[in-house]
Amino acid sequence: MTERNWNAFSVEISDHIATVTLLGPSKGNAMGPDFWTECPQLFAQLDVDPDVRAVLLTGSGKHFTYGLDLAAMGGEFAPLMADKALAGPRTVFHDMIKRMQLATNAVADCRKPVVAAVHGWCIGGGLDLISAADIRYASADAKFSVREVKVAIVADMGSLARLPAIIGDGHLRELALTGKDIDAARAEKIGLVNDVFDDYDALLVGARATAAEIAGNPPLVVHGIKTVLDHSRSAAVDDSLRYVAAWNAAFLASNDLTEAITSVFEKRPADFSGS
Repeated sequence: MTERNWNAFSVEISDHIATVTLLGPSKGNAMGPDFWTECPQLFAQLDVDPDVRAVLLTGSGKHFTYGLDLAAMGGEFAPLMADKALAGPRTVFHDMIKRMQLATNAVADCRKPVVAAVHGWCIGGGLDLISAADIRYASADAKFSVREVKVAIVADMGSLARLPAIIGDGHLRELALTGKDIDAARAEKIGLVNDVFDDYDALLVGARATAAEIAGNPPLVVHGIKTVLDHSRSAAVDDSLRYVAAWNAAFLASNDLTEAITSVFEKRPADFSGS
């Protein structure tokens, strides 16, 4: 793998396992411009690195990730929200969504299996990210939320496309339509995570043990297993991602989105009008 200093990640490779750790610059490892630019590049490198046979994905600090960094990315919404924003800004926004989707797609498409180790909060874009992983574990303090509905956004980075195969349609609809938080015990019950560990240290030990088991198997066979498992659902995932990108380019701009973003910065409940 090419040596590089990443802004949104740290990467350590040992024993054929790449440990990829999310880094802030913002609180809670929120996903800002660096994350969306670097994630496809990083996982493309891991995909072709012969020394890497499995990837362990975790977060730095007290949380996995707070999801989309609204403060850092809010400017991307401005042209879409402008008066008389017609085809031009909507096309630019559609292209931006497609570029951002490359981040979670890169995790899903990486031939090296990805084991996600989640502690603390995993919100919004964090669910998109771990839904692209092959295996998910959590510490007992982990909390999960498909939070986009609370900020007047249809989740468009992959959770609506990938989670039905992981937790089932009913559980996904409950999470996506309410935006509610669930704890690690509920996440394990519905199949979002494979196992729950007592604390962060135990989580990393358990997740790395699974990554090591994978790394000890014939690498080309592991690639084949992942490719075959992904084949039956890849077309449906791709179709869903294309559809939601077009949907949000057409319908994301609203008074409710303005109210949602304003309420976040003013730290008050939002008052949605449906307009």
